Amino acid sequence: MSDVLPIRVAALYHFTPFSDCARLRELLWSVCYAHDIRGTLLIAPEGINGTIAGLDTAIDEVLAAIRTIPGCADLAIKYSRAKTPPFDRMKVRIKREIVTMGQPFSHPGENTGEYITAENWNDLIGQPNTVVIDIRNDYEVALGSFAKAINPNIKTFREFPEWVQHQKQLLFSDESAPNVATFCTGGIRCEKATAYLRFLGLKRVYQLQGGILKYLETIDPKASQWHGECFVFDQRVALKHGLGLHENTSTDESKS
Repeated sequence: MSDVLPIRVAALYHFTPFSDCARLRELLWSVCYAHDIRGTLLIAPEGINGTIAGLDTAIDEVLAAIRTIPGCADLAIKYSRAKTPPFDRMKVRIKREIVTMGQPFSHPGENTGEYITAENWNDLIGQPNTVVIDIRNDYEVALGSFAKAINPNIKTFREFPEWVQHQKQLLFSDESAPNVATFCTGGIRCEKATAYLRFLGLKRVYQLQGGILKYLETIDPKASQWHGECFVFDQRVALKHGLGLHENTSTDESKS
């Protein structure tokens, strides 16, 4: 008997321009409903973000449908598994931004920080001239983080730009500009955070490709620099190395 948990959870995002979000919302709702998918998808003129859950074949069908949407062929997806559906229902919402930062700078896809794979992440954050920043909210950081990471103590991602403005001595030193390594749950917040940092003039800006979820999936616990669990925005609450279950009660909102 297989010990694979029956429900596949797909955390996804992609920055690409959408001109008709209302029509796209109807399409996504229809295909998710048809395949008994639960979760949350957010769509905005800048792209798509969300987490959905269902049986393997159903998830495959929905993701295939999303990839047919113009601009979505390169959809970024992180997978994990659950014993039961970690969402109670399916929601597709139209937003101004798929992750809210509220800053009028260039599109994230045009000027993001350099991607660092999970395999190379330990080397980067181990360098003495690297500043490691946890982009997530304070309640997420409380469950776990990388050992040397700075916690901005923000309650929402919208507060990140204000925190940066108070860190000029740390980030914009005239003597030696540091490497700035950022990470978040699945990568989407780092797309905007690193674009913002580069917009301000920082050159050596990096982000953990695939986020914490990819790191926990890829890196052997014995070699890991991660401590604690990774908060997720569904009823599982948090995941460990190998993306295993930690608890079983929470909200059903989606963020990556």
